[in-house]
Amino acid sequence: MIFLEQQKFLLGKIVATPAALQSLSVEDICRAIDRHVCGEWGMVSEDDRAENEFALRHGLRVMSVFESKGEVRFWVLTEADRSVTTVLLPGDY
Repeated sequence: MIFLEQQKFLLGKIVATPAALQSLSVEDICRAIDRHVCGEWGMVSEDDRAENEFALRHGLRVMSVFESKGEVRFWVLTEADRSVTTVLLPGDY
């Protein structure tokens, strides 16, 4: 559940690739989106964390990396214009 006071940016339209929908539970996706919008970037490097914080200040794309309960690694990407957030598997990119 997203608490508005913790939300760092707008998500826009939320979409997922067919592969992500097939491989991930709704619970995994929702939990990841909640964390993503609050600036909890998941399994990214320290450099990528810093890049995301820079992106928030300068209106660039942000990316988080998570792992499902079934140990499937997936990404959540919000475009620079904040119009779309996409849930996808690395192979979908």
